[in-house]
Amino acid sequence: MEQKLGFESDGLALSAAIRMPDDMAAGERRPAIVVLHGFGSNMDAGNVTKPCAMLSSLGYITLRFDMRGCGDSEGEKGRIICLDQVSDTRNAVTFLSQHPQVDPQRIAVLGSSFGAAVAVYTTGVDPRIGAVISASGWGHGERKFQGQHNTPDGYARFLAMLEEGWKHRERTGSSLMVSRYDIVPIPQGLRTHVVDRSVQTFPAETAQSMFDFRAEDVIGQIAPRPVLLLHSAQDSVTPTEQSIEMFKKAKQPAELHLFADTDHFMFADSNTRVRHVLTDWLERYFPAKGV
Repeated sequence: MEQKLGFESDGLALSAAIRMPDDMAAGERRPAIVVLHGFGSNMDAGNVTKPCAMLSSLGYITLRFDMRGCGDSEGEKGRIICLDQVSDTRNAVTFLSQHPQVDPQRIAVLGSSFGAAVAVYTTGVDPRIGAVISASGWGHGERKFQGQHNTPDGYARFLAMLEEGWKHRERTGSSLMVSRYDIVPIPQGLRTHVVDRSVQTFPAETAQSMFDFRAEDVIGQIAPRPVLLLHSAQDSVTPTEQSIEMFKKAKQPAELHLFADTDHFMFADSNTRVRHVLTDWLERYFPAKGV
């Protein structure tokens, strides 16, 4: 029972899809969960569609959407600015809160990777959001990039790219375009998870916005709303310490789960333990029914 639709965010039309549980009764309102895609990705990525299907089977309404500049949404293609994505997520919450079948007091946000950072930050600054789930997320952009470009020469090249981005814009009035893998390195074996129609080149301003973005600065503001942090014990894309440090700064109720034998893309069908932890946590802290 999925319907393609759209909503407006800061004057831009964003492409979206809302999914209703099969057992919805006429006139019933249910909790809803906004599921956010990752870096330059779109709402058809597996780490969006798989959680949506699982959450729907548990009784939740789900909303997935393409951030501005991604997928089928309006906006300058590839211009991914963290605070713009926060605004898009807040506008998605506004859209859901006005839906006749959504309980406006029971809206949560789930994100993976970049989407997890946006989910945590948005929940920290928007008290309407009732709970947040972060999978393979990050909370401190500068420290994250130090871990991703983890040799002295590699990190120096990354910083030089940021500097050249500003100089190029000053000289030409236009953005320096850079490869997604020069911003966020991903091992060759995991690149098959980068979904079709993902953005491949970005303005250097995108990397700078990520460098400056610090979701861990606001995670302490989420309590008493619940926080769930999921991460691979050895993540080959986003350093595991990012979720550990966010957990240190979170206030209760907050949980951190580290998983062996998984990697960055945590919602693969084979990761049944991730699904069990998520299901149990939702039943305890954000149940679909009985509230």
